[in-house]
Amino acid sequence: MIDRPAALPARPFFSSGPCAKPPGWSADRLDTRSLGRSHRSALCKARLQDAIDRTHALLKLPADYRLGIVPASDTGAMELALWSLLGPRAVTMLSWESFGAGWVTDVIKQLKLDAEVRTADYGEIADLAGIDPANDIVFTWNGTTSGVRLPDADWIAADRTGLAICDATSAAFAQDVDWAKIDVGTFSWQKALGGEGGHGMIVLSPSAVERLESQAAPRPLPKIFRLTKSGSLIDGIFKGETINTPSMLAVEDWLFALGWAEQTGGLQALIARADANAAALDLWVQQADWIEHLAQDPAIRSNTSVCLQFADRADGQANAARQKAIVKLLEAEQAAFDIGAYRDAPPGLRIWCGATVDTTDIEALGPWLDWAWEQTQ
Repeated sequence: MIDRPAALPARPFFSSGPCAKPPGWSADRLDTRSLGRSHRSALCKARLQDAIDRTHALLKLPADYRLGIVPASDTGAMELALWSLLGPRAVTMLSWESFGAGWVTDVIKQLKLDAEVRTADYGEIADLAGIDPANDIVFTWNGTTSGVRLPDADWIAADRTGLAICDATSAAFAQDVDWAKIDVGTFSWQKALGGEGGHGMIVLSPSAVERLESQAAPRPLPKIFRLTKSGSLIDGIFKGETINTPSMLAVEDWLFALGWAEQTGGLQALIARADANAAALDLWVQQADWIEHLAQDPAIRSNTSVCLQFADRADGQANAARQKAIVKLLEAEQAAFDIGAYRDAPPGLRIWCGATVDTTDIEALGPWLDWAWEQTQ
């Protein structure tokens, strides 16, 4: 019998979105001067511009890349990109998890484009070889629901004439994303820096801007998807003039997260924190005989959304029930919140190891997982 562990994780927040707040976060530490003000006021526009500029700098985006705040989280940012840009060229869709599969559905069933689709099962990655550089490419950098990430961007042609459109929401701020190989990148505030939901950000390369200005979308676009007017980019979107009304409370929360990231040491320090968390969790997985990584190959294994599956997979229904029991028990004990595998993924656990999580909490979590496994047998 395993004894109930004595020490709880100090912050049992391991959800893969919304993710753990930065260490030291408190609502009373947010700047509230912008609250109750018009987002068009000089004060609020300055705060929005600050959020854009500091995000651009933290991610080390190329100097000529644009960054803007858009509605509806990463989903809204990706939908905006797909509906606004796809159509002029052939498209290659890459999918190895639920969200990537969702983009495939949108492109084929909603936009009704005749796309090449390359897929892989959970835990694997799609074939990246021989993609036509004239094609537009749509892919996720990190599969939030499968724990699989790209090892690099070497497979994207430097001399491509198509656009590389990347959902980077669980990779930005925690992985070494090669932004020079990406023409459109999207992410959300509630992921790797623990911001609030509802707001997305979109990164545009000069090639993406040229496409937007030279080739109008071959379909009607709702207002919240429009990045151009009369054939020109709406420049204000990338200077704090949002398409729709933002939550200034969420903006202030994001600015706090950026401040924490800057004080922590910037992008490389954030990546190092995520790597240390993933390594600590892997050390526990290696000694546990009842669970294993969904992504068997370490070269494509995420350091943020680490997905685990039960080692004995003979009875999927029983495993699904065991997953629910473990999650419920650990929440009741306040040892871990929201660690169940994604609903479409194989039964198991999904533990966020991004930079806002402390390694000591990952280390404290392991004994609780073993205890919960035994308690639910």
